[in-house]
Order: sequence, then C-alpha cells, then structure tokens
Amino acid sequence: MDQKTFNATVCLLGVLILSIHIFNVLFKKDRRKDENSLLSFFIFTVIHFATYFAFTFIRDTVKSDTFIIGFYTLFYIMNNVELLLFYIYVTRYIDFDAKTKKILNIVNYVLFALFIISDFANIFAKFYFTSVGGVYTRTPYMIISQGYQFIMLVVVFLIVLVNKKLVFREKLAFFFYCTIPFVAIILQNNYKGYAIAYVSLLMAIEILFLFLNVEKNIKLREEEQKVKEANIKIMVSQIQPHFVYNTLSSISTLIPLNPEEAQKALDNFTDYLRVNFSALTENKLVSFEDELKHIKTYVSLEKMRFKDRLNAVYDIGVTGFAVPPLSIQPLVENAIKHGLLKKIEGGTVTIKTYETDDAYIVEVIDDGVGFNMSDPELKSNRHVGLSNIKHRIKSMTNGDISFSSEVNKGTKVTVKFYK
Repeated sequence: MDQKTFNATVCLLGVLILSIHIFNVLFKKDRRKDENSLLSFFIFTVIHFATYFAFTFIRDTVKSDTFIIGFYTLFYIMNNVELLLFYIYVTRYIDFDAKTKKILNIVNYVLFALFIISDFANIFAKFYFTSVGGVYTRTPYMIISQGYQFIMLVVVFLIVLVNKKLVFREKLAFFFYCTIPFVAIILQNNYKGYAIAYVSLLMAIEILFLFLNVEKNIKLREEEQKVKEANIKIMVSQIQPHFVYNTLSSISTLIPLNPEEAQKALDNFTDYLRVNFSALTENKLVSFEDELKHIKTYVSLEKMRFKDRLNAVYDIGVTGFAVPPLSIQPLVENAIKHGLLKKIEGGTVTIKTYETDDAYIVEVIDDGVGFNMSDPELKSNRHVGLSNIKHRIKSMTNGDISFSSEVNKGTKVTVKFYK
C-alpha cells in the first residue's frame, strides 16, 4: 500500500472510530466529570485526524515552502494540545490531593507554554525543521520539539505507577498509552512518510477507552451500592424506635396543653419522616436550603422535648450549593445527643456556612462535653453512622469532613464542598 492510501485510510478509520465514541459519551446519561474531559480529548483528536487526512491530498498539489512549514507547525502544536487534553483527563480520572495537583499543573502548563512558543519560533528560526523546494526537512534538533510529549508521558506514567488507588487494569491502560508512542517513534524512522504515529495514537486510545471504561463502570456500580447501603444505615439510625416513641409521647402530652403547638409538632414530625424515607430512594444531591430546613425541623422536635437545655444558632452566610441528603442533619443530631445533652444544663449548637475561593464550608459547632481526639470510639466511627456520612460526602461531592474537639469545651465538625 502506498503512503498516501495508508495515511488516508488510517485517518478515516480514526475519525470513524472516535466519532462513535464521541456519540456514545455525548448522549450518555449522567456523564462523569472525567468523561467530559475524555469527550474534549476525542473531539480534538478527530479534528487532528481530519486535518492530516486533508493534508495527505493537498500536499501533492501545493509545494510552497510556506505551506509546508505552516502545516507541519500546526501538526506539532496539535500534538502538544492533544497531550495537554490527555493530561487534563488523567487529572480528572485520578483523584489527586490539592497540593499534588497544583504542582503538576504548574509543571504541565509551563512546559506546554514553552514548547508552543518554540513551535511558533521555529517558523522563523527553523531549528526543528524547514522546507526547501516544497520538501519537508528535519534538523538534528527535531527530537527536542517532542520534549513536552516525552516529559509529560513519563510524568503520567510515574503518577500512575505509584498511585495506590488504581487497579491493575487501569495502570495497564495508562501504561500502554504512555509507551506505544515511543514504539511508534522508533518505527517511524524505518517507515518514513507513513503515519505510524497516528496508528499508535488510535491503538493507545482504544486500549485506554476499553480498559478504563470497563473498570470505571465496575467501580461506579460498587460505589452506587455502597451509597445505597449508607443511605439505609443513616435513615435507620435516625428513625430508631426510642426517637419515634419519645417524639410521639411528647406530642401526646402537648395535645391537651397546647393543641396548636401539638399540631405544629406533628406536622414537623411528618416532614421529618418524609425526608428520611425520601433519602432512602434518592441518590441525587439536594439544595443546602432543603437540608437546612430538615435540620430546623429536627431541632424543633428535640427542643420540644428538652426545652431550654437545647439552643440552636444559625449563622448562615451562603446557601447556594448542593449537598447529599441527610449529610449535615446527622452531624447536628450527633452534636445534640453526644455533646449537648450529656451536660446537665445542656448547651448550644451552631450551624455556620461561609464561602472560600474553592469551597463552600459548613460548620457544626457545639459547646457540649467534647471528647478526646484519640478516643477509640471516634476511630470506630460509632457516632451516628459517621463512616457512612463521610463516604456519602466523598463519593457524591468529593467533599471533605474533619473534626476538632476538646473535653468539656465542645466539638467542631467542618465539611468542605469543593466548587
């Protein structure tokens, strides 16, 4: 097969296969964040393949040095952009901590900018390649132009290698994507003019897409099951018989004394049960306003029983964000039951929200009995299904939850929902 036919076939095949992937991802219900990045990567790669397909036919008729230099400059820039999009996909797929991600981003974007500048500079300086009489000619320094790709592929490979969260199938997929291009470069030297690099790119993408999608879907199914189990455990923990009995008993006592207050308490109790049962079947986020309403409903029921022993302060600075249902209310419940009500005189629970550059913060603060941070009870996560709450916040929003406490002074729970 001649070069022109081979290259055109490879490009058409790439456009066709990637277009099918784009269609599948584009119309997929509930796309993941990493799949949005994958979609951008696929779309740009289709444009890349289509551009080279057009070039295979135009180059026979246009022999201008300016045209040749311009087109090859475009290709080398597209190679770098393609790897940049791949890197963005990797950072979305792998859950980096904020510090590591910041360092990697700085390295990546600085290198990308430097090599893009050098690609443009080559148009005038011609230190990578040139064209004489319409013939593309590489210089001995051509390999340097691939520096960004070499460096970032090695960086991604090392990141994947040391990452303990990735399973073997995921590591293998990234390994192939990072190593196949190196093999293609060796083969390209023996088969000059043939689009070996494009063949290797298509192979690497197919392996990546197949391996990672299979693994991600397996993980998602497992994660969904864990979230459902966590929802059930939290709901059950909040509708314990003694809570239902005590609340109904308090309402019953209130009926002859203050029928209007009793009716209001009964309505609140009905709302409380409805939200809890609703959370059992719903796996989607709710507005913080809805969660706050549920918190106030719960506090009103407890205040009906404990009167002046329980006080609540709402220092709400921001509400325009979403949270998993029953993620903050159990923390308030925990503060009341395990903090305030263990003191004879009771105390105050404060629910505070505010905003930072990168997150919405919710704090639940009580001035109760507190606890020793090294207490094994904390480690065993016995406080109102604490491990379930942490899991749901992490899996549904990638948020963080932290604690600080001091004996006889109180406890503060801080939840971060990243923007």
